[in-house]
Amino acid sequence: MQQQPDVSDLWIQHQRRHNRTTFTWSCIFCPARRIFTTEPALWEHARADHKSRLPLAEDTEAYRKQFAEECAQKKPTRDDSSPRKPSYNDANKAQPEPPPGPQGKRPLSSPAPRSLSGLGALNLGTPGSQEVNVDMQDSGEHEQAAKEQPRKRAAIGDGISAGSASPRRDSSASPPPRRSNARPTSAPYKTPDEPRRDMFDSRPNVGRKQLWTEDDAPLRKASFVDPSNIASIQAQRSRAQALQPRPRRSFPSNQQSPTSNPTSNPSILGRNALPALQARDENYDIVLQPETRPISQEQLVAEVKGIYAGLVMVEAKCIEVGTQQATLAQADPSAQPKLNNEQWQALIALHRTLLHEHHDFFLASQHPSASAALRRLATKYAMPARMWRHGIHSFLELLRHRLPASLDHMLAFIYLAYSMMALLYETVPAFEDTWIECLGDLGRYRMAIEDDDIRDREVWTGVSRHWYSKASDKTPTTGRLYHHLAILARPNALQQLFYYAKSLCVVIPFISARDSILTLFDPVLSPGNINGQYRLPPLDTAFVKAHGLLFTNREVHEFDTTAKEFLDLLDDHIGRVTRRFMEQGCYVAVTNSVAMLGFAAKDNPLVQAMTESAEESDVEMTSMDSPPMTTFKRAQNLSNETVEIVLRRIGDPNVLPFIHVTLVFMHHMARYPRAIQLLAGSFPWQALTIMLNTLLAPYSTPDRIESTSFPLPIKDDVRPFPEDYAMRGLLWAENYYPEKWFFNDKSDDAEKDLEVASMTDERKERILFLACRLASMSDSLHYDGSSKRFSASVPCAESPAT
Repeated sequence: MQQQPDVSDLWIQHQRRHNRTTFTWSCIFCPARRIFTTEPALWEHARADHKSRLPLAEDTEAYRKQFAEECAQKKPTRDDSSPRKPSYNDANKAQPEPPPGPQGKRPLSSPAPRSLSGLGALNLGTPGSQEVNVDMQDSGEHEQAAKEQPRKRAAIGDGISAGSASPRRDSSASPPPRRSNARPTSAPYKTPDEPRRDMFDSRPNVGRKQLWTEDDAPLRKASFVDPSNIASIQAQRSRAQALQPRPRRSFPSNQQSPTSNPTSNPSILGRNALPALQARDENYDIVLQPETRPISQEQLVAEVKGIYAGLVMVEAKCIEVGTQQATLAQADPSAQPKLNNEQWQALIALHRTLLHEHHDFFLASQHPSASAALRRLATKYAMPARMWRHGIHSFLELLRHRLPASLDHMLAFIYLAYSMMALLYETVPAFEDTWIECLGDLGRYRMAIEDDDIRDREVWTGVSRHWYSKASDKTPTTGRLYHHLAILARPNALQQLFYYAKSLCVVIPFISARDSILTLFDPVLSPGNINGQYRLPPLDTAFVKAHGLLFTNREVHEFDTTAKEFLDLLDDHIGRVTRRFMEQGCYVAVTNSVAMLGFAAKDNPLVQAMTESAEESDVEMTSMDSPPMTTFKRAQNLSNETVEIVLRRIGDPNVLPFIHVTLVFMHHMARYPRAIQLLAGSFPWQALTIMLNTLLAPYSTPDRIESTSFPLPIKDDVRPFPEDYAMRGLLWAENYYPEKWFFNDKSDDAEKDLEVASMTDERKERILFLACRLASMSDSLHYDGSSKRFSASVPCAESPAT
């Protein structure tokens, strides 16, 4: 049974039915918005208290009418014919919104700038100066948004300004709240000299207002579960709407005052903001492409001169600091002068300034509009080398000698220098080779100081190796790069010895590698290694020790024993490691060849045979028992016995790279009569002919190997072998490969070492081609074109040829 309303309910309904719309006037000049019941009282108050803000006498009547309309406040009732003002929720519902996400999660990202109906239009910073909120639900939403406001800006103090969280902000300060045209704000005509009220001021006396209407009653249970009534959901919707992409709109600097729309009713908390926003014409400003003005040669020259002047000053200071610290260190090597944190920071800032000056110099001198003379300045004044020497290397050495106290500062400076070099690598391609090598050096420094995390050390080892390999592809005849790769090859002793040997036997050898290679030989040759303190596989240990004895000429009486140990382990090792010997065999063959050249020593017989004239060669025939010749004979015996063991493995494709490298060396030496005379006497020609005839039997296109032209791939798919990259740059492989054979230099290290199935047949063809060329240049090997067979002519001491 329906409950009958009591007397109090009936009286309330009666009052609402018979209550008519009344007007009050709230002074817009007063901070407390003083209320008046009549318009004359309002005007008298304005003339008495705010006379300075009123216009001149001739405009008094017009301004009085406008002022009254702006101050008018209408109290609606249930029977009022005007439609109900939309709430803040309704205004947001009217806008298109994306599908809401899970209601249990709230986005933490900073929203884009809000529309005028959002939080920016509410001016929540001065709640005491606003009118009383008649919608408690809206108040909860705005309070929730206000609480979340600090999370929407990046923290101040981390190099980010207070307003830099939003990408659309132009300044670090927060922009002033934006207001709609149809909503009067608290004290809209307030002058700057009047104090602004804040949220800690006492609440003003706003008079009696109606806080509840029949539209809000009765409170039903459904209203508590409606998502539109939940502040967190509504705040989430408003943020989602703000994040939607929308065209940039240019708002006028001076917001339109409420006087522009005198007929509109004042709104409370922006209830009329949405209609006003939709009705206003939006002004779109499309930013045109910025005009670029060409720079003249005179301007470029002046710019380069100015940059260089500042650069020289900073460079002189860096040199002075480095010299001073080096002098102090030499005065008392046992007690290095200690620097505090501020001093280290100052030194880092000084060298960072020098790097920036160099960067500016390179950008200006290598400008697209620069003349050829201006572009040559960097090379003329050796700017890349000066940048590395004075801006990076000297300071890194200073930091390195102060380890471990300077570890943190060294890490910071390495990262700084690495980022600068990477930037120059991208923006100044004229000196790309220099930047690549510098990046490799910085990676090597970073690897060397990493002792705590083995994974970080491996990562930086790979980074440094990548840059050095890239540099060696561009300048394959530079031995310095292979020396650096040798340092990074640890603990792979065979690869490390290969790179050391290659760094000494290229067109531009790195002489300092003769000292660095001792770090590999000394632990193996030292008597303290008898108990295996220097842990290497037995074959690696024997091979490295044999070459260490050849290189140092120490304990030469142990060479035969060490060489025999290596040779006894070789055959079983090849069968055990299988495909891994394709890489290892290449290292062994190159190292043996370099050892026969005496590691490019000038007194080596083979080196002399490759450089001297025929008359000088005849004179040297009498010195067969000289120390260089004795060392050469030992290295030759080691190499020839190794070749013979490998050639016995008929049908094993894993030994083909070793044979390929060996024949490239012999083919080059055949160009020098004296050199081939020294090598041919003890070379295992008999075993070679057996291997060659085995490879030749199934071969169907003998014309390709009998030709004097390099056998290019039939499908024109140039793909160098892994051993091709290993031999690239060596003295005896300089003229072996055709032009542009390594044209595809963008292959990374993994692709270079990749062995595909088609390479086996191509490698066999290459070996047969080299054998045919060697047979045409030497008397020890013969090729019969009619029978398609190889044969050998050996000295009497050797077994007869087949």
